[in-house]
Amino acid sequence: MHHLSPSRPAVPFEEPTLSSESHAGLPKRPPPLHHSHRALDPSAIPSPRHGAPGLAHFNAAPADLAEAVLLACCGSRRWAQRVVAHRPYPDLDALLAASDEAGYDLSPADVSEALSGESSAGLHPGAPQAAQTALSAAHAAYESRFGHAFVISLHGYHPDEYLDQVLAGIRTRLAHEPDEERAVSAEELRGLARSRLAHVVANHPESDVAGASR
Repeated sequence: MHHLSPSRPAVPFEEPTLSSESHAGLPKRPPPLHHSHRALDPSAIPSPRHGAPGLAHFNAAPADLAEAVLLACCGSRRWAQRVVAHRPYPDLDALLAASDEAGYDLSPADVSEALSGESSAGLHPGAPQAAQTALSAAHAAYESRFGHAFVISLHGYHPDEYLDQVLAGIRTRLAHEPDEERAVSAEELRGLARSRLAHVVANHPESDVAGASR
């Protein structure tokens, strides 16, 4: 199937996602759908010692750098500040639990801020024109109705399933009322933040944070 490319600025470690803009496609296969966010070089986070795990880097980083890492995973500044404020985290599970807790507390304004940093994922330029046209039309219909990019977490799906999942998701969610869709988008943002953050602290610089679809 086709793969989507990132829509938010990509963070060095992220899961595959979908969005209107783009993420890197997989070589020798139709490119995947992805969301993108702000790019951040993992080396910007100081390590207490050579080879220390990503969580140690995150715990020890200055607040502004740690916040920048988090904003690349979710564009809500209040969410990022809450997660930073509770450092240090003893393990990844504790960090992800804090991410979820802060995500459930997002206000409508926080959700709007986070959505404004997302862009609907697109296919790799080498993908078939018919697939690109279908995806572009679906994103345009969604964005026209709701006024923001389509976000969806594709964690747990194979890259070959991304395009079908995005198109099916858009078809289903176009029937939602705006308030209902905003609640669904907030839930997808929480899933994206969780998977992106897990990739960041797992120290997978070759992975794209935008990999979860938006």
